[in-house]
Amino acid sequence: MDSSSNFISVFSKLPSVFDNSSGVDGDRKPLNLWPGMYHSPVTIALWETRSKIFQRLLDPPLDAPPQTQLLTKTPSQSRTTILYNFSSDFILREQYRDTWNDVRIGKLLEDLDALAGTISVNHCSDDDSFTRPLRLVTASVDKIVLRKPIRVDVDLRIVGSVIWVGRSSIEVQLEVTQSTEGSLPPPDSSIALIANFIFVTRDSHTGEAALVNRLSPETGKEKLLFEEAEARNRARKRKREEDKMDYENQQLDGLQALLAEGRIFCDMPALADRNSILLRDTRLENSLICQPQQRNIHGRIFGGFLMHRAFDLAFSTAYAFAGTMPCFLEVDHVDFLRPVDVGDFLRFKSCVLYTELNDPKHPLINVEVVAHVTRPEIRSSEVSNTFYFTFTIPPEAKAIKDGFLIRNVVPSTEEEARRILERRDAKQLQLREHANT
Repeated sequence: MDSSSNFISVFSKLPSVFDNSSGVDGDRKPLNLWPGMYHSPVTIALWETRSKIFQRLLDPPLDAPPQTQLLTKTPSQSRTTILYNFSSDFILREQYRDTWNDVRIGKLLEDLDALAGTISVNHCSDDDSFTRPLRLVTASVDKIVLRKPIRVDVDLRIVGSVIWVGRSSIEVQLEVTQSTEGSLPPPDSSIALIANFIFVTRDSHTGEAALVNRLSPETGKEKLLFEEAEARNRARKRKREEDKMDYENQQLDGLQALLAEGRIFCDMPALADRNSILLRDTRLENSLICQPQQRNIHGRIFGGFLMHRAFDLAFSTAYAFAGTMPCFLEVDHVDFLRPVDVGDFLRFKSCVLYTELNDPKHPLINVEVVAHVTRPEIRSSEVSNTFYFTFTIPPEAKAIKDGFLIRNVVPSTEEEARRILERRDAKQLQLREHANT
């Protein structure tokens, strides 16, 4: 497949997935299986592309056999490019513009999730109308670092492809680039953001892990990306296989040190450090009933929507904590632990998990957001997603100039102390992995 065929140029006016003129037979699927109506134009365009893939397979019947012959594909066969025509399309620009005339990060996260999913579907497709397609589930999102602000008045380009596959898992890398050179491919120096999404494949009927098409890197860069992803996968496996008891013994001293200051707040608040604050006093929360307009093409709540809502709450949490407008730096990690369905009562709970104050002019605020699917009828609440974001305060902020100090966050319970230690250790491991690659 020629990579130039996977090019999507996005404008504000796109055909609706409900419009029969788009080439999709509206009678083929019930209404509740179509995606929601109010996603971004990029997400809608990507889902239309994905729907065409499924339609090309002629919607195999329920008893269709699974794919038996694995194909070998190259990264270029799944490579897809999106161009945001911000410079010429005012309506599109308004859909993505934030208060500071930059691109809304939460909305961009939605598009990244939709693009990664479409690329994965492309790689998993065997182009056989007599076999049933695989079901892909987002497992996690690796570190996403914002290298520079993304302007909303300059064309934006996202390029993504599969960079690694295992037996039943896929890693997709996306590069967001922006330059002032019009539609020409921007140089590496204009990369604004890189994101890695990890998917697992499941048999659409049995729900069991399913083998995925092989990947054959061709260029030197593709081979290097494959090796780096393979190293990250091995590191994830080692982390899962660690002896939990040994880990807890190693962390005992750290737990006690974290809890010592928290006990002063709880037992002797008048003597507590005025430059510290209890973790529980940084919390914010919101909730919603998941609506049909928020579903994806599989009828479940779109993962990008969840990331968008989590980012908005994390930003608000950092804002209320710092007393000045924060700057987003990175998504540390996202875990998708269980699917969220239409009609679910979803609660997002956030807190400042810890701060890093080594550089007073560039303090780091690490925010945790946990999403819970709550079922009052059966008195049940389960974690569906965990999100970790890092923000800072710009040196030119009035609060910094006035000598305002970002507070140290301390836990009041052992459970809070464990969360802080686990996240700190995971972040340090992540930094070492990226430094090695």
